[in-house]
Amino acid sequence: MIEPLRRIPLHFSDDSREAGTHTNLSAVRTDGRHLWVAGDETATVERLTALGDEHLDGYGEQVSVRLGELVDLPAPDDEEADVEGLARSGPWLWAVGSHSLKRKRVRAGDDDDRARERLARVVREENRFTLVRLPVDPVTGLPAREVRTDGQVLTSAVLGGRDDDLVHLLRKDPLIRPFRKIPSKDNGIDVEGLAVHHDEAGDPTLFVGFRGPVLRGWALLLEIRPVTHPDDPHRLALAELSAGKAYRLHLLDLGGLGIRDLCPDGPDLLVLAGPSMGLSGPVRVHRWVGGCATQAADVVRAEELPVVLDLPHGQGVDHPEGIAVVPAEVDGARDRLLVVLDSPAPQRHVPGGMLADLWELPG
Repeated sequence: MIEPLRRIPLHFSDDSREAGTHTNLSAVRTDGRHLWVAGDETATVERLTALGDEHLDGYGEQVSVRLGELVDLPAPDDEEADVEGLARSGPWLWAVGSHSLKRKRVRAGDDDDRARERLARVVREENRFTLVRLPVDPVTGLPAREVRTDGQVLTSAVLGGRDDDLVHLLRKDPLIRPFRKIPSKDNGIDVEGLAVHHDEAGDPTLFVGFRGPVLRGWALLLEIRPVTHPDDPHRLALAELSAGKAYRLHLLDLGGLGIRDLCPDGPDLLVLAGPSMGLSGPVRVHRWVGGCATQAADVVRAEELPVVLDLPHGQGVDHPEGIAVVPAEVDGARDRLLVVLDSPAPQRHVPGGMLADLWELPG
């Protein structure tokens, strides 16, 4: 089995460890010497800072950011947002919820009737159906509700909660429509990746990856262009992309796997691919050459998505869930790829935190 260059400790506060924030990491993005991470059971994002000067010794000095203090979430902020993707570019930090329905699990000790009853229950949690844009204060390096810079006022804003979420956007799309009422772990809708690319004018385009559904082996990637709502600076709207539509839906041949994360690498887009449902299975990093181009192909064949890394995984544990490019200046070498994991194995739990993997980043 191939091994990473080394394992990197991510150090969290006592409160986060007690809340389990650090246990199942679902999203990660680098920001110079900072690292943004999110767990899938909160409505927060966490900022960590690189430890060590020329050699990366880990990340720590956690600062927790509550989304509900910066944007108006559709549900109380103690209800999880299930943040599954983070993106950082220009003045903005972006976060996206899973946009997924949940089916209740069968618990140990449930009798037959109770097991059937629980499996029949499907729950929609509104905070999951959100896309959040946060301005980052250039002085503090932290998000704020409003940031004044260069004569502009940059505002935090949210999409969702008013029949304007991404699932609503796709309600009439013939590829997505049949899956709107299917829970995520049944090959239903499940957002699990986010990347942002700015064009020459500085306008952001977002790429949203879907873990599910996978359609006859093809994964889905949504392209949108969020803008500030003309009537409310703390709401988002979607600009028209082409042919009267506010989105483009790309099909990626990932060999039957879904998208677990997205990460820009220059003009390319790194795609973390893994099983669409709650299974242990192959996990690979693909490189979509030129994928961040604004005129990316609608149908992307396997030969255009070369595998650059096969990642190990456990059975029921150690599921790679997020990827981020660590810049050379942070580790004193060439760019590396940081991988965070869901359902981490017991040996990843270390005093004060959790171990992530650092890999060579193939070109």
